[in-house]
Amino acid sequence: MTARTYTLLGPDRRPYQSATSGALGGHRPGRVYGRLDCPAALRAIARGGYVRHRVFFADEQTAVAAVYRPCAVCLPDEHAQWKAGRSGKACCS
Repeated sequence: MTARTYTLLGPDRRPYQSATSGALGGHRPGRVYGRLDCPAALRAIARGGYVRHRVFFADEQTAVAAVYRPCAVCLPDEHAQWKAGRSGKACCS
């Protein structure tokens, strides 16, 4: 019997195989990460289309290093900190 592996995204945004499942999920085009039970993500998954762009991260540090932002729905405190840190910066930089 082979051990199950999971595909996670690393800080360099490249996929790698892990014996441990991801702790956080993300959406590649939106560069957003959040909890696996995020209501917004679950609604998007239920509508379809979101799944093919879904990525997973081992932890928050890896998601941040990969330049993903926290979800405003399931991680409101982290999102507020991220947004506050962006004030005064040019759009899309």
